[in-house]
Amino acid sequence: MIAQALRDLEIPFLALNPGASFRGLHDSLVNHLGNQSPQMLLVLHEESAVAIAHGFAKATGRTMGAVLHSNVGLMHASMAIFNAWCDRVPMMLLGATGPVDAARRRPWIDWLHTSADQGAIVRDYTKWDDQPASVPAAVEALARARLIATTAPYGPTYVNLDAAIQEAEVGGKPPLRNVSRALPPPAVHPSPELVRQAAQMLSQASNPVMLVGRVGRDEKAWAARVALAEALDMPVICDLKTGATFPTAHPLLVSAPGFFLTPEACEIVRSADVVVSLDWIDLGGTLRQCCGGEETAAKVLQISLDQHLHRGWNMEYFGLAPTDAYLLCDPDVATPLLLEQVERRPARDRAFEAMREARAHGLDDHGPLTMKQLAEALDVAIGETPVCFARLPLGWNGGYRNWSHPLDYLGYDGGAGIGSGPGMAVGTALGLIDTGRTTIAVLGDGDFLMGVTAIWTAVHYGIPLLIVVANNRSFYNDETHQEKVAIQRGRNVENKWIGQAISGPDIDIAAMARAQGAIGIGPVSSGIELKTCLEDALDIVKGGGVVVVDARVQPGYSSNMSGTTAAHKR
Repeated sequence: MIAQALRDLEIPFLALNPGASFRGLHDSLVNHLGNQSPQMLLVLHEESAVAIAHGFAKATGRTMGAVLHSNVGLMHASMAIFNAWCDRVPMMLLGATGPVDAARRRPWIDWLHTSADQGAIVRDYTKWDDQPASVPAAVEALARARLIATTAPYGPTYVNLDAAIQEAEVGGKPPLRNVSRALPPPAVHPSPELVRQAAQMLSQASNPVMLVGRVGRDEKAWAARVALAEALDMPVICDLKTGATFPTAHPLLVSAPGFFLTPEACEIVRSADVVVSLDWIDLGGTLRQCCGGEETAAKVLQISLDQHLHRGWNMEYFGLAPTDAYLLCDPDVATPLLLEQVERRPARDRAFEAMREARAHGLDDHGPLTMKQLAEALDVAIGETPVCFARLPLGWNGGYRNWSHPLDYLGYDGGAGIGSGPGMAVGTALGLIDTGRTTIAVLGDGDFLMGVTAIWTAVHYGIPLLIVVANNRSFYNDETHQEKVAIQRGRNVENKWIGQAISGPDIDIAAMARAQGAIGIGPVSSGIELKTCLEDALDIVKGGGVVVVDARVQPGYSSNMSGTTAAHKR
């Protein structure tokens, strides 16, 4: 009955690592449902199970599930759940516990795998959790979990199933809720008066600027954002955390997207008289960064539902931003409403040099491979092939490639939890498997190494994927921090690599990929060689294969990381 409810709720996949705590559910998924709708996806680590569901949600907007074995599996998965929470993606998590009835526990193992309040492990970073005490209650809990997860602002929900309930003989079929009637409500619309006030604020502005944050992948919403910016001749700023949200070749884009604002973007915000936030991540911190720590004098229009999820355990709600008008709704709902009411103004003869770190006019073998050369090699190899970048590393500059569609790039992982990249890439590729888009992930070597076993799942289920590992043989982000501390303390910056470098021996990335059944290529250390390898790799992926390319890049960050590390380069 629980398995049937999952089918009725239209959960397409359940990523899982097997566990005795949910053996009853596992049997029903296989022998009652035939392992279809939902289909199980075997993973080698629970963190990968959740990361795959995360990537699938980002690519499709749909909810899939992950099943986690008792308290130990839930603890394994907790980092990935935190990422999904911070990234505001819908997800259904099914847990299981050893028998709550102590008289039914097997010696030793069932006691280890039973917790009094298992949901407490993840309660501070899920939208809702439950531990139902009967089969009918479990079916209702699953329906509620999907309802809450898929009501904006989105997030993961967790239902913990007692092993004894899963294996209890029900007898006659009890009356069960029709789960198809537990549907999420339509999107909330702001009042006409608030929309009118916001439109008036924008129409009267001399120098408005739009910060595009968490928005959806809908093409109509994309077009509405572009139209609103053009109607008001309004500069636009977007970032690499949230993915492709605005065309990067558009003349109104202020600067290439990054993880932090460039000085040019900060100057535009500082001189603005109205700042429009489309659920911008850390609006308060960004405004203070741009204004030298002072509160902005500009009027601020915030459009976001995010405050519905703010709690006290973690600070992912960020600093409190000043607001003069607040539309408590999804930005994709508000944008066309504002577009209908704003007073259009003529475009000024200007164009920001958004992509000024543009790609060079060719590849050569001179000098070591840089991240920029890696990007150029990818650009040449891709050509006109429709692709989706599931992930990009911290060293990537947003000017390396143009985005012209919301699926061109899906953004970061929400919680900055290293190790999520491979699993999220697999989930993205699963979600896009029949769309004609080739999924590519450019991952740092540290991120890849922590989650490498997710690749086995892609190979096992025939999920085509290209992963390019930008391998600088270091946890380089922390090298920059050690350099900064050394400079502050007047110490030797040459020691910054100690405890950071992944060398002596270098890790054979390609061999690790081959160990998962994928095709491993490399190491590659020149641009021309990399281009040839990538062309071959893309042909294999288009044929349904999984390829990992080890690209040995030189460490270094561009200006898109200047907000955290002072952009030191090695």
